[in-house]
Amino acid sequence: MRPARLWKLANANLSRELGALAVSAGGVALGIGCLVFFLALGRGLQRVVRDVFPVSARELEVVVPQVGVGSLFGEVHLDDAALARLRQIPGVSEAFPRLALRVPAVTRYHGLFFGREIHMGLEVLGIGVSPELFGTDARLPFADAGEGAPIPVVVNRRLLEIYNKVFAPQRGLPQLTDSMLVGFQFPIELGRSYVAAKTLPGTYEAALRLAGFSDRAPLAGLSMPIETIRRINQRFGQDATGYSSVLLRAQRSEQVGEIAASVKRMGFDLDESERNRALQIGAAVELVTLALSLLAALITALAAVNIAQAFHAEVRERTREIGVMRAVGATRGDVATLILAEAAVTGLIGGALGVLLARLGGFLVDRVAHKGLPEFPFKPDSFFDFHPGHVLLGVAIALAAALAGAFFPARSAAALDPARALTES
Repeated sequence: MRPARLWKLANANLSRELGALAVSAGGVALGIGCLVFFLALGRGLQRVVRDVFPVSARELEVVVPQVGVGSLFGEVHLDDAALARLRQIPGVSEAFPRLALRVPAVTRYHGLFFGREIHMGLEVLGIGVSPELFGTDARLPFADAGEGAPIPVVVNRRLLEIYNKVFAPQRGLPQLTDSMLVGFQFPIELGRSYVAAKTLPGTYEAALRLAGFSDRAPLAGLSMPIETIRRINQRFGQDATGYSSVLLRAQRSEQVGEIAASVKRMGFDLDESERNRALQIGAAVELVTLALSLLAALITALAAVNIAQAFHAEVRERTREIGVMRAVGATRGDVATLILAEAAVTGLIGGALGVLLARLGGFLVDRVAHKGLPEFPFKPDSFFDFHPGHVLLGVAIALAAALAGAFFPARSAAALDPARALTES
């Protein structure tokens, strides 16, 4: 039988059984809609996790072990010699040392702050980093200019998000952008602590100038040029030779494991706290997404069972019709193809409707979240990330479910004896 004739018969049968097939397509649409909805939600939440914990797959942070034989006897140091050895590890492309400010520091600001007067005092944590780490993120020169000159600082971009979503609304302060803040100066008093309530000999004041924002900057603390931190530590008699940590960047992500093993053999440790948090949260999101996707798959399987029941009933009702088709020359393959074609159309329609339902559901959830949820740090514009692959996957699963449900009814219809079909009906 020609394909055009088969399609004409399938279309006529679908029109005649529209009510029953609409129920079957609706079940498929519900399952596929849930599946695509949950997959897009999981992908969107994973994107939020990456925004909150931006971890590079090519980077490792080397630190001195807190407990170890070498550290107890003072044999493990992150100094220039150790930095040179770390740079020679095969696969390491760059190494960026970090040096902590080992003296207390506070900042006090009294005056106008973008049109609002504020009075604020904060403890300051300083981290010295190599200027090369930030690249173009530092919009102003990021280098030690010596005593008396403003100290350039780079802060983590997430701090600006926290300020705009939490700090500013609570205190009636203006919303700020990075371009507004670059170049802003505020005082710092080195050698004094509010928390410990102590003042070191030689305490002095300086100025900090915001040079830029970067995801490479530590979240807890202000990043300053490493030479500035070394100079301040030396001025207060603190260790200025040993580094607090070293950030290693691998040439390829596949080499990270070998580099980590080499670092451990050298007696150093790895600080993977932020990476572990990101992995744990990401794994939790994946687990929940998997559970919800399995639920959607169960709904789709039930829809396939419903399709099987609907086509079994249809085959029984069309026994005489199938007998006539066989009598006028239709082969068993023609009959099976006709049933499967009807099922394929049902599945494709159900899959397309399911994808549309998922997109509509995502839009409604985002709209409710945008209006109903208060502003909070890293609140995304959308909690969903619909990928073109989701559309293809949804339609493919719907088609497969419909064909699977119609397989045995099609086989049963093809096996009907035309003489008995005409006699019994």
